[in-house]
Amino acid sequence: MPMTAPSDKPAISVRDLVVGFGDHIVLDRLSLDVRRGEILGFVGGSGSGKSVLMRTIIGLLPKRQGTIEVLGVDLERASDDDRHALERRWGVLFQQGALFSSLTALQNVQVPMREHLVLSERLMREVALAKLEMVGLSPSDGEKLPAQLSGGMTKRVALARALALDPELVFLDEPTSGLDPISAGDFDALIRTLQQTLGLTVFMVTHDLESLDTVCDRIAALADGKVVAIGPMSEMMRSPHPWMQAYFQGKRGRKLSRGLSTMET
Repeated sequence: MPMTAPSDKPAISVRDLVVGFGDHIVLDRLSLDVRRGEILGFVGGSGSGKSVLMRTIIGLLPKRQGTIEVLGVDLERASDDDRHALERRWGVLFQQGALFSSLTALQNVQVPMREHLVLSERLMREVALAKLEMVGLSPSDGEKLPAQLSGGMTKRVALARALALDPELVFLDEPTSGLDPISAGDFDALIRTLQQTLGLTVFMVTHDLESLDTVCDRIAALADGKVVAIGPMSEMMRSPHPWMQAYFQGKRGRKLSRGLSTMET
């Protein structure tokens, strides 16, 4: 039977998490909740540990201490079968897409299906084509190799792969990194549309202020190994933390601040 959790419980709950490499502590007793059905933007300076947190949550990096619960499942206490079942309930878009270079776009989308499902080749093709269409790509795009795709198309294929198993939760690692402003804006709009249409919970690691402003319901800011602020963009702008002021009140942040002030008046 599928694992379920009460709807009032967070989709992700992290408590007192410590992650380090050698003598260097990256995450220092970090705690964070991601609400069900929200898009949470996770922001921090370069090398601060944004992607480290995401990779630790999904099990790619070990933790030194702390607890992580995803969709009501304590990852440390979960059996191998429970863990395998849980991984079917989330999808991941890695930075730069991380597509398999020797597989077509369609075959890349099929990878999670081959790993977790037993489907005929015909049905698998139909489902993969539907996922590509969902992210705005055509059947002919599905026949292309990653080297033949633009940056925006690569991100869309990677997103289609993340959605292959109809997940409840999606992790996005710098989804607009490397995209031009128009492509980034289109991708932001796609994420919001899919989240609303499919009822997804989205954990989005990003440094893109436009994405944080236009897509995210809440923002969590990482500094000194901890979450130093969490809330909507308006609260981020008012945070007294030095890194927060430098990031959100810098030149680009001031443009957003002026836009928010205009909307409030």
